[in-house]
Amino acid sequence: MKVDLQPALNDANLDAGQINNQRQLGTSIAAISSIAHAGSSSVPINLCLILDHSGSMNGKPLETVKAAAERLMHRLKPGDRISVVAFDHRAKVIVPNQAIDNLESVKKRIQALKADGGTAIDEGIKLGIEELRKGAKDTVSQAFILTDGENEHGSNDRCVKLAVSAADHNFTLNALGFGDHWNQDVMEKIADAAGGTLSYIERPDRAIEVFDEIFTRIQSVTLTNAYLLFKLMPKVRLAELKPIAQVAPETIELPINPEKDGEFSVRLGDLMIERQRVILTNLYIGQLPEGRQAIAQLRVRYDNPATGEKGLLSDPVLVDANVLASYRPNPNEEVQQHILALAKYRQTQIAEQKLQQGDRLGAATMLQTAAKTALQMGDRGAATVLQGSATQLQEGKELSEGDRKKTRIVSKTVLQ
Repeated sequence: MKVDLQPALNDANLDAGQINNQRQLGTSIAAISSIAHAGSSSVPINLCLILDHSGSMNGKPLETVKAAAERLMHRLKPGDRISVVAFDHRAKVIVPNQAIDNLESVKKRIQALKADGGTAIDEGIKLGIEELRKGAKDTVSQAFILTDGENEHGSNDRCVKLAVSAADHNFTLNALGFGDHWNQDVMEKIADAAGGTLSYIERPDRAIEVFDEIFTRIQSVTLTNAYLLFKLMPKVRLAELKPIAQVAPETIELPINPEKDGEFSVRLGDLMIERQRVILTNLYIGQLPEGRQAIAQLRVRYDNPATGEKGLLSDPVLVDANVLASYRPNPNEEVQQHILALAKYRQTQIAEQKLQQGDRLGAATMLQTAAKTALQMGDRGAATVLQGSATQLQEGKELSEGDRKKTRIVSKTVLQ
């Protein structure tokens, strides 16, 4: 198993007469196998379900979540591990981390859950991390965190700190919001900090579908704990404000980590087969002499749980530019799409900020701009949602909790 690393500039030509050239570097990263027919991961999965069973989950919501969890049980393979944590205003381990030798016992414990009490998400995450640690060796360790409410009996800051701790342990946390009354800011921060996906289960009947989608993604993970390492050449620097973001499979602003020998890195987390992570980097390039000039060197550091090897390094890949005395543009359409994806996300963020400040018309204008950006990408589903929210604000209507959540979700992903 190796890493496929494909960098490209939005315009590989530079003007030799320019003192400063701004360029966007799009880098696609995925796991690749030397076996032509390789499909899903052969690496054991260490899965923890962290499930809200507070009083508001009573009835169809909880029964549907139980059915979705049961379905996942049947998709686990020999060698995989399972644990289940349930929380209301307290949290408890109802299935300790174990190999999947007795699925009937696991299913009975899930089925026995009753809806009652309040919501303490942070306590659920804490116990979930403890269970994942028991089965972490040479596995892909991931958790589903599902809630339909606010963290009324816990600390939101603690949730995010625990998500950061999970990432430090090489665990991925996927955040699933059920219904309309969960805190999208907190759940997004949990997913972003721990490299997972944020999902909105608008109706109970979508629970099984969403669980299946996330589990299929987990099955495609073959390499873990991945970092993209950058070494910039002289006269090349990062933009000062938010220079690096992931734009696929979800859009996430990425923090920068210093490395030795002048390198820096961003955390990628899990690498999947046939599903790329795409990183967009905003660079400023000083005046360079004519000809082909190297501007950066990239490589990936990662773990291979199938072999137990840690800290492996991919072959370095040089990024170069063609410096011309007589400049002519050479745009890269794929990187342009990545730029649009990030613009859609940031435009929606600005709209949300304006709405919080009471500037409804300003928010509507930015949502319209984001909708146009989505159309430029060919993302008609997102354009419809974003324009719909803009129109409601222009008509003097309030955005429902569901509208706000759909707007956030489509800003982070591409809907087909």
